[in-house]
Amino acid sequence: MTQSPASPKLTASPEQGGPPSLPPPEERRRLRETKPLSQAQLAALVGVTRETVRSWESGRTEPRGSRRAAYAKLLESLAEAAAPPPCTPAPDAPAPAPDPAEQAEPAPPATAEEAFDALCARTAPALLRQTYALTGHRALATESVERAFQLAWQRWPEVAVDRDPAGWVRAAAHEYALSPWHRFRPALRHPDTPPADASDRAVLDALLGLPPAQRRTLMLYDGVGLDLPETAAETEASTPTAAGRLLSARGTVAAHLPGLGLADRPGDLAERLTALGGAERLVVPRPARVRTASERRARLWTRAAIAFTALIVTATALTLRTAPTRYEPPVPSGKAISGVPPRMGPGPLTPEDETLKQKLRSAPHPGPERLTPQAS
Repeated sequence: MTQSPASPKLTASPEQGGPPSLPPPEERRRLRETKPLSQAQLAALVGVTRETVRSWESGRTEPRGSRRAAYAKLLESLAEAAAPPPCTPAPDAPAPAPDPAEQAEPAPPATAEEAFDALCARTAPALLRQTYALTGHRALATESVERAFQLAWQRWPEVAVDRDPAGWVRAAAHEYALSPWHRFRPALRHPDTPPADASDRAVLDALLGLPPAQRRTLMLYDGVGLDLPETAAETEASTPTAAGRLLSARGTVAAHLPGLGLADRPGDLAERLTALGGAERLVVPRPARVRTASERRARLWTRAAIAFTALIVTATALTLRTAPTRYEPPVPSGKAISGVPPRMGPGPLTPEDETLKQKLRSAPHPGPERLTPQAS
């Protein structure tokens, strides 16, 4: 993210007499991140809630009264701290000669590789902690982040012009980490080694007890700090649905962690979610390695697509070669014949059978005499 120029003075002039002016919402968020300060920490300095600071930085609401003055003064101090100190020459010293390097043409824009490496180095550590909190598996968290950045490099022309490249990669990593197909992988059927810290272990157990949709909504809203409409858009749900998931997830976490005090200190959950996974051994992917793996995967899929297309062409050619060249009508199926009388028992003898019968009766019997039974 490029640094915008230093914002002008944030207080109104005495002649105007109006309320102090504020920079645009994007500049407010950038000034807070240069400290760096979290939304909960800035809210504590101004005396408001974290949700109020989120609304100010998103442009949905504007501060008024004393809070506006305190917020403007705090942003002015952040702007002065971020600005480089002025370098004025001594009164009697001659003006320094202009540096030839400053008069040279500006440096060309960063290449695609440099822009991708900067995005990976800036967002990968936080994204690793988020995916670990969503899955509870260190290997799956690392794999999810690597796959997300590989996909981003494959579609870099699309990601580079996106309004929020970090959000694009975050959405891809979260979707891969929460994919239901991972349950069929033998290596991920057993739970991973829990964190060593007892508080981190309790928070992780409470998160893993939530449904995936509620877990992701809670992480985006309280862990990342997105607004409710942005959370709903990233989870592909309506704003009321996202609000219902968030309230249900907070209630479940509060029941599992009664000492967290979500009702009195809602910012504590954000700090716990942000710090979760910081002490674990999560391997940050190297940008050069990610780009190489992405290009290798793209070549592999391209070759597989070419081989599959060649297989289809070969099968089609073989079919055309062996197929018949003329029409062969199919053999008709048999039909039942009606009107034939059913076959009965033996009928009258034919003349030939009568002649044979008379001959057999008139001829002497050549065999033994018939035995006649007699009473004893």
